[in-house]
Amino acid sequence: MQVPDIEVMREEWADAEVALPDYATAGAAGADLRANFAEPDRDGLVLAPGTRALVPTGLRVAIPDGFEMQIRPRSGLALKNGVTLANAPGTIDSDYRGPLGVILINLGHEPFTVDHGARIAQVVVAPVVQAQYRMVETLNDTARGAGGFGSTGTR
Repeated sequence: MQVPDIEVMREEWADAEVALPDYATAGAAGADLRANFAEPDRDGLVLAPGTRALVPTGLRVAIPDGFEMQIRPRSGLALKNGVTLANAPGTIDSDYRGPLGVILINLGHEPFTVDHGARIAQVVVAPVVQAQYRMVETLNDTARGAGGFGSTGTR
C-alpha cells in the first residue's frame, strides 16, 4: 500500500508550539487536528449552543494526487459536549493549498470553549477514485429498488 506523504506548512502567524496532526494510538485511522488561534485570540473562542465557527488550524497542506484529506468529528467532543462538524466529513482536495479551517458547531445545551491547541477534529487520508458519469435511459433492477429513507426497517 502506498503511504501518502503529506507536506505541511504553518501560517506565518501560527503558534509553532501547537502540534502537527498526529495519531494518538498505533491503530488510529485519524490524526488529531488542533485549533491554532492568532494573537490576540489565543484565549480561544466560545461556541454558544446552536452556533458555529470556522476554527483555524494555522496549517496548509499539500496532498498527493489521487488522495483526499477528510476532516471528521471527534467522538468525545460530540458525546460529551455536543460539538461536531457542520459539514462532516469535510473534504480537502489534492489541489487545494489554502488554510485549513474546521467548521465546528455546538449542538449541545451549554456554551463550549475551544481552547488554543485543543484537539478539534481528526483527519483521515483516503484514496480518491474519480468516476465517469453518463446518461442512460434506464437503470438495472435490484431487490431494494427505489426504497430509501427507512425502507429497510428500523432493526
